[in-house]
Amino acid sequence: MNKIEAIKTERDGLAVKDMIAQYAKSGWESIPEADIQRLKWYGLFLRNPTPGFFMIRVRMPGGKTGSYQLRALADIAGTYGNGVLDLTTRQQIQLRQIKIEDVPAVFVKMEEVGLTSLQTGMDNVRNVMTCPVAGLSPDEVSDATPLVRAINEEILGNPAYSNLPRKFNVAVTGCPDNCVHMETQDLALVPAYRDDGHGRSVGYNLLAGGKLGSGGYRIATPLDIFVTGDEALAVSRAIIEIFRDHGSRENRTQARLAFLLEEWGEERFREETETRLGKTLSPAGVDARKAIEKSHIGIYRQTQPGMNYVGLKVLVGRITHDNLAKIAALAEKYGTGEVRISPAQALIITNVSDRKIGDLDQEPLVKQFAYNPSPVYKGLVSCVGSDYCNLAVIETKGRAVETAKALEARLGSTLKPITMHWSGCPAACGNHLVADIGLLGKKAKVEGKVVDAVDIYVGGRSGPDPKLAVKIMEDVPCDRLPMVLEGLVPYHARAKMHRVREGGKKPVLSKEVPNVTAA
Repeated sequence: MNKIEAIKTERDGLAVKDMIAQYAKSGWESIPEADIQRLKWYGLFLRNPTPGFFMIRVRMPGGKTGSYQLRALADIAGTYGNGVLDLTTRQQIQLRQIKIEDVPAVFVKMEEVGLTSLQTGMDNVRNVMTCPVAGLSPDEVSDATPLVRAINEEILGNPAYSNLPRKFNVAVTGCPDNCVHMETQDLALVPAYRDDGHGRSVGYNLLAGGKLGSGGYRIATPLDIFVTGDEALAVSRAIIEIFRDHGSRENRTQARLAFLLEEWGEERFREETETRLGKTLSPAGVDARKAIEKSHIGIYRQTQPGMNYVGLKVLVGRITHDNLAKIAALAEKYGTGEVRISPAQALIITNVSDRKIGDLDQEPLVKQFAYNPSPVYKGLVSCVGSDYCNLAVIETKGRAVETAKALEARLGSTLKPITMHWSGCPAACGNHLVADIGLLGKKAKVEGKVVDAVDIYVGGRSGPDPKLAVKIMEDVPCDRLPMVLEGLVPYHARAKMHRVREGGKKPVLSKEVPNVTAA
């Protein structure tokens, strides 16, 4: 039995709630290692780069939030933290440098506005993702918001789902524009329709076993299952329970759903799902996704007449508490106070009427958090990096911005739309494997000195024909990166970097890739 399973066997992670008030009095150094791990069930993470301080990860199903909630988080970050907040690629917000002594007060303030950090870490169903403009987009096949809410309510605080073999990522969307990386999820419900001879049914096709991070990368496998919205919750519950009951609890790097699916095969997995449901499931319908990816950054018409949503890019997802409060104020002044968080690290103000768009455009804050950023900024995503994360081996957010600025200076108006994602370690929280250009941080020795470096990946994409990016260069020093990318970025604009193929055991590029080196 591994260490974490032993900790869970001794006491469920949810049980640590009763100890938080005691640790707030006795201080962080009094917390035993087992409870350091259990505190992650409540979204509390003690980080080595900031000893004595916790990160709090706030659960936000579908990235949907309100101005009053953002204002509360801004106040918490300014009063109890270091004034910095991060938007995550799972549509959540993370608070930085919170003392355990202040956690009870922070939790009270969060609860007052309907927020929680429950089960945002460790072996739980993590934040349920969906299209950030669900219910607003004229292009969507269906609005997945009710299903996202139902799944969240089913698992939150439920001890039946608080002791999984490993984390379990769920995403459900009716959006055809691939704004969520469905192929990386343990369970993904993607928009589909099916004609059974009695008319067309709109619903979801199921994918399972996607993953990034330790143990290797996997694209989610189509299960040849179609479900309607009415069936989706029960099927999702059954699949989570199969993972709970049969997933490996020995080696944590081999404990994700992907490995159970590989062991069983799709047929047995489907049969077990049907056995638990007591019914035969319909085969997959027609995938309704398009062969595009959309970040929802910009100004777009809503389904609601006369209304628009405005997606504002938060560069690499980092924002100060005062600016978050200002964006909350803009959402109230120009919209209805609703804000959505995009996986592309953007904040989306919804329900802005036609007559208010012009005035919103003149706000100074909209110049800083632009709805029309340059192509390289628009597609720039970064994990937290070594500033705050135990696992990251390089600083990512600052380097991502510096590299983007250098590329703009080198390429100027020739830049075309591109996604560039940074991950500071193989955990891949920056989703570098599903980007046009992915950068994986590492250390490398150059002329006898250890320096910050990256491996470069190209050609990742989401959608009905997903591909993981492949590695084309290793050990590129970060200070040489702009020169190297100067050749790759224009090539992507011409060829989309989707002509990457695997040759032998190592991935190689097609002959059309420019000859660029790190030297």
